[in-house]
Amino acid sequence: MLYRLARPLLFCLDPESAHRAGLTLLDALHAAHLSGLVSGSPAPVPVRVMGIDFPNPVGLAAGLDKNGDHIDALLALGFGFIEVGAVTPRPQRGNPRPRIFRLPEAGAVINRMGFNNLGVDHLVENLRRRKPVGIVGVNIGKNFDTPIERAAEDYVACFRKVHPYASFVTANVSSPNTTGLRDLQHDKLLDHLLGELSRARAELGQSTGRHVPIAVKIAPDLDDTGIDAVAEKVLAHGFDAVIATNTTLSRAGVEHLKAGREAGGLSGAPLKARSTEVVLRLSKLLDGRVPVIGVGGIASAQDAEDKLNAGAALVQLYSALVYEGPELVGKIINGLARSRK
Repeated sequence: MLYRLARPLLFCLDPESAHRAGLTLLDALHAAHLSGLVSGSPAPVPVRVMGIDFPNPVGLAAGLDKNGDHIDALLALGFGFIEVGAVTPRPQRGNPRPRIFRLPEAGAVINRMGFNNLGVDHLVENLRRRKPVGIVGVNIGKNFDTPIERAAEDYVACFRKVHPYASFVTANVSSPNTTGLRDLQHDKLLDHLLGELSRARAELGQSTGRHVPIAVKIAPDLDDTGIDAVAEKVLAHGFDAVIATNTTLSRAGVEHLKAGREAGGLSGAPLKARSTEVVLRLSKLLDGRVPVIGVGGIASAQDAEDKLNAGAALVQLYSALVYEGPELVGKIINGLARSRK
C-alpha cells in the first residue's frame, strides 16, 4: 500500500535518482524500526544450500546495492539472503548517464550501468562495521580497463578481500555492460578464471578454516553448447553454485517500446521464460551435484515456484521491485510457504 502511494512520485524522477531515493527511504524506515510497514511478516521457509542455512529461498539479486551501503535495511524486508555488488578492485564510474530505462508496459528494465561502484575496499569496510547478521553474498567483477587475459587477477583480488565477511561470493562473468566480459564464459578463459578462484578458495580455507562458497553467474544468451560447457567446468573446478541468469541482450517482445532499443541488459518479465529454460537445462546437467540459483522475471510466488520446479534451489529478484515495491518480498515468501503446507 505504501509503495503504491510512493511509486508515482518516484516515477517522476529519472530511474537512477528514484533508485537512490528509494534506498534512502528504506534506510530511514529501518532506522526507525518501521521496516515491517512495507515488508509484512514473511513466514519461515528454511532451506540448506551451499552448506548454508537460509531462512527462506528468496534472495535479492546483485545490482541494487552495489556498495553494501544498505545491507541491513534490505535484509529487514524479509529476504532469505541478499547479494551486493558487483564490486571491482578499484572504484569506477561506470557508463555515462542515462543508463537505466524503465519499460513499464513490459514489466522490464534495461540497464547499462557498467559496474559503477566505489571499489572493494569501501564494500569491505561496510561489511566489517556491521554485525554479522543475515546471509550476504558478494558479486565480484573486473575493472573495465583490466585486459581480459588478466581478468582472473581482479576476481581473485576481490575474493581475497571479501573472504572474511561474505557468506558466499559470485563471479560475475555475464554482465553485458563491460566490454569483453562475457568472453570469460567460454573455453580457456573460463577454465583459467574458475581454476584461479578455486585455488584461492582452497588456500584461504586452509589458512583461515573458513570455506566461502563461490558461484558463477551466467548469461541467458548462451546456447546449449555454451551452457553444457559451463556445467562441465563448474563440476571440474568444484564450484558451489551457478546463478542463472543475468540480463539479456535480446529485445524479443520489447522492440516496439520507446526504450526497447536502448543498449544494455534487459531484465524483468521478458526474461522469465528463457531464464527458466536455462535453469532447467543446468539442473539436469548438474543433477544435484551443484545447486542452481534461479533469477530472471520473478514477480510473483508462482514465478518463484516455476524456477524451483525447474530445479533451482534458491531464487533471486530485482526488477519486479521497481514496479511492485518491497511488499513483493513477503508476498512471494508467504506464497511459497502456503504451497509447502
